[in-house]
Amino acid sequence: MAFQEPHAGLAPRVPLPMPDTASETPDAPASFEAALAELESIVSTMEGGQLPLAESLAAYKRGAALLQYCQTALKDAQQQVQILERGVLKVFAAAGGDAAAARNDEP
Repeated sequence: MAFQEPHAGLAPRVPLPMPDTASETPDAPASFEAALAELESIVSTMEGGQLPLAESLAAYKRGAALLQYCQTALKDAQQQVQILERGVLKVFAAAGGDAAAARNDEP
C-alpha cells in the first residue's frame, strides 16, 4: 500500500488578502459618527439582556468591528492634529515677558 498525501492533486489554500481599511468592507459605517451611534445602540441592546445567544454573539462581533473602526479613525485624526500642530502652532513669546504678566492678571 503506497502512502498518498491527503490533498494530493489539490492546489494549496492561499489566504485571501484582507482590506487595508474598514471603509473597504461592505458593512463599513459611513462615518465615525455613524459607527459610534451604531455601537451605542448595540451596547444598549446587549445591556437589556433580551437577545438570544446567537444574536448576542453577532452583536458582539459587530460591536468589536465598530470599536476597531472608531479607534482607527481617532488614531488617524490624532496623527493629523499632530502634523498640523507641528506646521502651524508655535510657542508665543511676547517681547519683554508681557505675555506671562498678562496671564497672571486673568481671573
